[in-house]
Amino acid sequence: MSRRALVRRPGPRLAEGLLTHLERVPVDVDLALEQWEAYVAALAAEGWETIEVPPAPACPDAVFVEDTVVVYDDLAVITRPGADERKPETAGTEQVLRDLGYRIAHVEAPGTLDGGDVLKHDGTAWVGLGGRTNRAGLDQLAAHLAPHGVRTVGVPLTRVLHLKSAVTALPDGTVVGFEELVDDPAVWPTFLAVPEEPGAHVVLLDERTVLMSASAPLTARLYEERGLRVVAVPMTEFEKLEGCVTCLSVRLRG
Repeated sequence: MSRRALVRRPGPRLAEGLLTHLERVPVDVDLALEQWEAYVAALAAEGWETIEVPPAPACPDAVFVEDTVVVYDDLAVITRPGADERKPETAGTEQVLRDLGYRIAHVEAPGTLDGGDVLKHDGTAWVGLGGRTNRAGLDQLAAHLAPHGVRTVGVPLTRVLHLKSAVTALPDGTVVGFEELVDDPAVWPTFLAVPEEPGAHVVLLDERTVLMSASAPLTARLYEERGLRVVAVPMTEFEKLEGCVTCLSVRLRG
């Protein structure tokens, strides 16, 4: 199975990125670039080929490439971001995926959908509602994914920007989250509360390896005790912008 990941380099306006739940604090753009390069290097070291989406220097949030598309099998659903400032980000992602041979579908007005609101695991797509994604966006995504046998479930959000700012899933399907930021842990059949907010965000690299923020050492230990191998990378500058490890890539498998 090929393992490729889309990434997009941070631009000069990164520090101007949108905020919804955090107070703005200074972002070191040079350090952010170093952290992004370390993230990409970590993916490469784990056997993932990284493909750069062309930069979008006018869009401060463009580094968060996950929000521009939802990929399932050979289908790429190009999103319609809920923040107007982010709508121009999708064109570059769409072109790269067209060139790679993906079938393309779109979320159309009045639907809005951010990829960071979509958590996929084992035939289910949970979609966060209430922030950047609306019901029309969820319904369109559900229609695009239904031919692939995917069940789509809406999850109300009030405490975070995106669903994957609150929860992600471990390789065995256990959903992990920092409980103060999760509206209703009972949504998931198996939920594990983690002791640090950045620990709730994992990128699955293989069936026993997760990529996560170095800001959550207690959670890393918890995962290791469950038999996982942890790859930790620094994320401080992106965390100031409500970003995390999941936001910075789109994994393409198959």
